[in-house]
Amino acid sequence: MIAPRKRILMKKIAILQSNYIPWKGYFDIIGLVDEFILYDDMQYTRRDWRNRNQIKTTGGLQWLTIPVDTKGKFYQKINETRVTGSQWTSDHWKAIRYSYAKAPYFKVYEPLFASLYERAAGMEMLSQINHLFLTEICAVLGIGTRITWSSDYTLAEGKTERLAALVRSAGGDYYLSGPAAKDYIVDEVFENAGIELAYMDYAGYPEYPQLHGEFTHNVSILDLLFMTGPKAPEYMKFPRRD
Repeated sequence: MIAPRKRILMKKIAILQSNYIPWKGYFDIIGLVDEFILYDDMQYTRRDWRNRNQIKTTGGLQWLTIPVDTKGKFYQKINETRVTGSQWTSDHWKAIRYSYAKAPYFKVYEPLFASLYERAAGMEMLSQINHLFLTEICAVLGIGTRITWSSDYTLAEGKTERLAALVRSAGGDYYLSGPAAKDYIVDEVFENAGIELAYMDYAGYPEYPQLHGEFTHNVSILDLLFMTGPKAPEYMKFPRRD
């Protein structure tokens, strides 16, 4: 009798810079891997997703932007970036309440997010604020992926080499990348390291009921949560765990 082959389990890793209350695709990447590494010892980029995102309002899409100190700090890292003041927390929460008060599940999540903004008001570092929202929203969605920091590991030189080394340091042999990284990732580096490389596919997301006009996918995960509640994962791609 031939013994059945043992299933080879791969440890899947994703590495992304932290975003402020990002869209559902970001959370899908987290949910599709075993360890998600926040790449926050990279240079902070202005007018990017690090400190802002969009919500739907009666007047159209609106940016929620965390004010940060960038004066004369052209090369500061994300995890070195400080927020300026705490008034932004009240402003953002007011805008969210105004836009989503009539959403079916807003009242369900209102206490949680009110508490998160209160906690964020006492934080000084952008990276820590992003981490707070990411971990709490993952819990709401039922995503149990381990979230770590790239600073927890020794970093290698070279753009692609650093990513491959992070995957290996985390014990991974599968790397799930965002699709935009195709422009700079050197596939052979992963191949030579014995790491399977895959790119996230954002196509095929189903629409869900939305407030305020024409449907759009590219808004904060808050929109999906407030509109669909516990059914939010049904409109996403990460595997559900019963």
